Amino acid sequence: MDIKSLYREIVNEHNLHPEHKHDLDNPTMVLNGVNPSCGDDINLQLKIENGIVTDAAFNGSGCAISQASTDMMCDQIIGKSEEEALSLAGDFKDMIHGTATQEQKDALDEAAALEDISHMPARVKCAMLGWRTMKEMIEDLQKNGTKTAQVSANNSEVCGSCQRTDCDRK
Repeated sequence: MDIKSLYREIVNEHNLHPEHKHDLDNPTMVLNGVNPSCGDDINLQLKIENGIVTDAAFNGSGCAISQASTDMMCDQIIGKSEEEALSLAGDFKDMIHGTATQEQKDALDEAAALEDISHMPARVKCAMLGWRTMKEMIEDLQKNGTKTAQVSANNSEVCGSCQRTDCDRK
């Protein structure tokens, strides 16, 4: 099996059997991320305690790349500090844009399987959706200094029952 086939298998596995595609009980933060160019839509949920991402999950729909990338991202950030998670997001962005060092790619573990996306400009936003959403969440958390805020991309109120912004039960 060549390396491209192995990478394709890793992406397919994360898309077809995502470990982190579910709701979290009592997430610290929730943010809905949308890629309007293709319709990818995720609802990212994080638990952050004492500056450490203790759990991460998502729900939503989209292409195989957006779903696999978000699942891989969740794998990577659980157990990491906020700063480490932001650093990984920067490494991923560099990789997707074709400018990452080998050290950065190594830090991304299985997420490095998406490196070839850098040759497919139309898919870059798909791969970046989860990472961009996580980065926005943590930067907002650090800027506002609150550990219990639940935010959405358009600053809409988040439902306490389902964690969605489009719910009528808010």
